[in-house]
Amino acid sequence: MTQIYRTLAVSLLLGMATAAMAATTELPLASSLPANVVKISPVVPGMGEHWADPKDLPLGPIYGVSEGRIIFFEFMIDRDTLTKGTSFTDLKSKVSIPFPPVEHVDFDWEPKGHEGYTVPHYDVHFYFVPHNEHMAIKP
Repeated sequence: MTQIYRTLAVSLLLGMATAAMAATTELPLASSLPANVVKISPVVPGMGEHWADPKDLPLGPIYGVSEGRIIFFEFMIDRDTLTKGTSFTDLKSKVSIPFPPVEHVDFDWEPKGHEGYTVPHYDVHFYFVPHNEHMAIKP
């Protein structure tokens, strides 16, 4: 009976690893980014490199790249714009490449801003990979 459990456990682990590898290979390649998109930051822990068309900044889209694959797109929305009641509809249409389903969204408040956008704002990341996967990214 123990051998059956071991075989089952190994089969399940192999199946999960295969699914994870398949999901990674389905992520868009960084080489598919539009020609006018340039790298605007090195690897940021938990996110990866940031790429954008300078004319789209600061709103975005900003693309996140890890190991040559696009793992998220991001928009930065300043506090004053939100408090005025501005609507942001169809942000997806601003992203100029096909992308996989969004796995989760991180909506982060930056009260002092950060390099690249120094006003109080929200960073809205649309990730294609699980939270634990992108949080493991290191420079």
